[in-house]
Amino acid sequence: MRTLRTDAEIEALCKALLSPTRLQMLRLIANNRNINLNELAEACNITNGAVTHHMKILEESNLVEQVYSPGIRGSQKNCTLKDYQFVIDILSTNDKTKMYETEIPVGNFTQYKVYPTCGIASINKVIGEIDSPRYFDDPSAREAGILWFTKGFIEYRIPNYLEQNQLLKELQFSFEIGSEAPGICENWPSDIYFSVNDKNIGYWTSPGDFGEKRGLFTPDWWDKHWNSYGLLKLLVINENGTFIDGGKISDVTINDLQISADQTITLRISVPETAANIGGCTIFGKGFGNYNQDIKVRALFSERD
Repeated sequence: MRTLRTDAEIEALCKALLSPTRLQMLRLIANNRNINLNELAEACNITNGAVTHHMKILEESNLVEQVYSPGIRGSQKNCTLKDYQFVIDILSTNDKTKMYETEIPVGNFTQYKVYPTCGIASINKVIGEIDSPRYFDDPSAREAGILWFTKGFIEYRIPNYLEQNQLLKELQFSFEIGSEAPGICENWPSDIYFSVNDKNIGYWTSPGDFGEKRGLFTPDWWDKHWNSYGLLKLLVINENGTFIDGGKISDVTINDLQISADQTITLRISVPETAANIGGCTIFGKGFGNYNQDIKVRALFSERD
């Protein structure tokens, strides 16, 4: 899910969605993985020139991208959907000079301790062996688009771009996440805990391990008996407490974390042995799930007096 805040972003999206032909193209791209321009033109009953024109508008709005892949006669361009759900914030007052944003790849963790069932995979293959935690140390783990474990933790180091005269006011984390059951179980609750700089900031109970439908971006080779998508969650810590999707999960405030410019920031996602529901955790990154994103981070700050 992408949030649109600037006039240019909103206008580009509205322009892209104004045409019934482009809406049809988006649905075809979503339902037919790696469809090419010729196939799109035929399915929409339009010329190749027309489909190229419409694709340019869709690309300008950052809705789709074209990637090269091997074909019968050399390489060909295939179309891939980038996003399909949006939040349009027409009242955004965030000063972009007083925030920074980054995205942490799912495989770019710095610490872990996980227990089977567990595993890690790139968009092309499972890395190493399933249920063998040692492969979380494999160098190719940084290419991961998905990882999962029954209990334990995974920890990420978050870039700290604060200057000495800046005061952190809010931290936001956005990620696609779910439970981890042996196989698939839509009703499989799991208490997933979150910590920043080793301070527990609360937990969220994932309702299940979803796989009865394939994730919109999950690769075709992914086993149909494995979980395929999660739920997109927004974790926010500010001066009023800690929230998941706007619902308060603890009284821990951004001031309690005491994060300064010269301090390391870590985010730990865990399923501890003390949890009431030990149902595991799956984190979906780019190339998997329904949202095609890694762990997005936004930090809002103010100038010190």
